[in-house]
Order: sequence, then C-alpha cells, then structure tokens
Amino acid sequence: MKQGLFITFEGVEGAGKTTQIALLKLFMERSGHSVRLTREPGGDAVAEAVRTLVLHTDITPRSELLLFLASRAQNVERVIRPALASGESVICDRFIDSSIAYQGYGRGIGRDTVAVLNEFATSNLVPDLTVLLDLDPTVGLSRASDHNRMEAESIAFHQRVREGFLREAENSMERFCVLDARQNQDEIHAAIASRLEHLYAKC
Repeated sequence: MKQGLFITFEGVEGAGKTTQIALLKLFMERSGHSVRLTREPGGDAVAEAVRTLVLHTDITPRSELLLFLASRAQNVERVIRPALASGESVICDRFIDSSIAYQGYGRGIGRDTVAVLNEFATSNLVPDLTVLLDLDPTVGLSRASDHNRMEAESIAFHQRVREGFLREAENSMERFCVLDARQNQDEIHAAIASRLEHLYAKC
C-alpha cells in the first residue's frame, strides 16, 4: 500500500491555518484521498492532556519545549505514522517548525538545539509539504480567537517567531510553500491546491 502524504501548516497566531486546513481536507477528499487531521500539541488523549497543560500553565521555557516534544512524540507514534502507513494522508496543524520558531527563536533556546531534539522526538519524520501562512503578528493577534498564554506574549516575541518561520522556509525551500496570509482565502487555497497537485505529480 502506498504511503500517504504528510502536510503541515505553520504560522503566527491568527494566520488562518484552521480555515485553510479545512479547505485542503475537502479538496483532497474530493480528489479521492483519505485524510486524517491532527494538531500540535495534541493528537491522542495523552497529547491533548499535554496541550491543556502547556497552553494554560505558567512553565519555564525549557519545560515548555520538552512538553511540546513529548506531545509530538506521542502524536507521531500513535497517530501520524500509523495513518501514513495505512495510506492515509495526514494534515497537521503545527509540527517541528513551530518548536523551532517559538522555542528556538522566540524563547531564545536556539534553533539547532530544538532541531536536534525534534529529530529525536519524531524519529526523523519530516513533512512532504509545509504551508507557511505569513502574517504580521500585530495583524494576526487582532484576528486570533483562541486565547492562551502564547498569545499573551509581547509583540517582540511574536516578531522573533515570525522571523524564525521565514528563516526555516528560506533554508528548506523545496519543502515550504510560503503564502501571504493577507490574501483572500480562496486565493490562498488555490495556491496550496496547486502546490499539492505538483507534489502528487512527482510521486
């Protein structure tokens, strides 16, 4: 059985990931593909419990990173890899690049440190496609509706996060699809669908 595609969505708070994930899932299913949705932190019951803890509890930056990585390891082993192996494609709301951007750049832990820990947590699982919805954090935070302690961080923190995402995209251009999140949602979806069709053509 052919393994499914692994697609991740990244971006600052309020960039519109939820909307575009729903549109892409519908597009893929209409094209005959089975799709599994997941999110990070989250996935199974254990990872969802970590999500509640890490987003709503005052913890240190290193503890925050390690909790995100624990949730990711659980999600990869229990949800993502089994789905891919069964032929399903997986769309994940945030993945390795969020840890690099938020903890590596935003918290100042360091890009390379977070990258190495990600490799361990995921057993070197890398997405086939990463959609980065790029947006000025001041605009994104004004849009955001899911209020948690990440959103309460300073604009300077969120600017560092955005910079981290853009640096990662620049260093992995083949994997990333960077789109201006200020565009109309239909235009953004069309660009993502086009990139996905190109990816399918290469398989």
